[in-house]
Amino acid sequence: MEAPGFWDDPDRSNMKMKELKNLKDTVGECNKLFTQYDDILTLIEMGYEENDESLVAEIREELDSFVKEFEELRIGTLLSGEYDKNNAILKLNAGAGGTESCDWCSMLYRMYTRWAERKGFELEVLDYLDGDEAGIKSVTFQVNGINAYGYLKSEKGVHRLVRISPFNAQGKRQTSFVSLDVMPDIEEDLDVEIDEKDLRIDTYRSSGAGGQHINKTSSAIRITHIPTGTVVQCQNERSQFQNKDKAMQMLKAKLYLLKQEANVEKLSDIRGEVKDIGWGNQIRSYVLQPYKLVKDLRTDVESGNADAVLDGALDPFINGYLKWLSVAGENREV
Repeated sequence: MEAPGFWDDPDRSNMKMKELKNLKDTVGECNKLFTQYDDILTLIEMGYEENDESLVAEIREELDSFVKEFEELRIGTLLSGEYDKNNAILKLNAGAGGTESCDWCSMLYRMYTRWAERKGFELEVLDYLDGDEAGIKSVTFQVNGINAYGYLKSEKGVHRLVRISPFNAQGKRQTSFVSLDVMPDIEEDLDVEIDEKDLRIDTYRSSGAGGQHINKTSSAIRITHIPTGTVVQCQNERSQFQNKDKAMQMLKAKLYLLKQEANVEKLSDIRGEVKDIGWGNQIRSYVLQPYKLVKDLRTDVESGNADAVLDGALDPFINGYLKWLSVAGENREV
């Protein structure tokens, strides 16, 4: 009997088709840029020949559009990691600070939701835990779209908020922290050995919005990998078995990344972003009082329009990180 070919595997075939479509789209974008470039040169020549200053505004508009699209294409070339093209799984955890931190967690969840909408990505909630009084204690969600992980890996770390808390009766400034973990949604079977004796599997009732099925059965699953302390949770599927399968998939991906990070540590003294998430390791500060400023502490990218950032305008920070990571990689090689 002839061995099954690559295209006989539906999952691998679909993955290959997505990759081919992505490459085709990239070629189309390149051809569009070449056309834009020629059009701009033609407009400039017309302006000189006819001494027509009215063309300056049109040329400037076309040039701005060209630079924006060229920059987006250039950023895309930096997404060359093994799993950059995959969907991304994000987990937000409110830190110490009670209701204020839970509110900050909900603000960040909204920010990433808005960013995903702008990108045309789909968002799926995997696990959700409300705050005691307001906001969110923790939420795990998946962002589905080409290169979702490549973009969102920049967001892994601790996010710090400084503002006058609406929950503080004295109107004092307060600092809150929320940690964000990001991993790729790896669908293929990873070479990760997991001993059942190293796992603690708990079931609990689902929480959060989700229809009549939610809260009526203990179908949600929490898996703890005891040796590493890694915890994954899933509650969005219709059955306990489906939730367990998804949670195990997430656990394998997480352990695989931890193994890769450990190897990087052994090979280089430069840890970069490979470090444990802790409350002293904030990657970005969001200051809303006494002034407004969002600043990335790794890349020094900043924005005075904090409201726009919290409404999903994250691309300058994501692009800045990808450039910074590219330079850091070149320095490691040197």
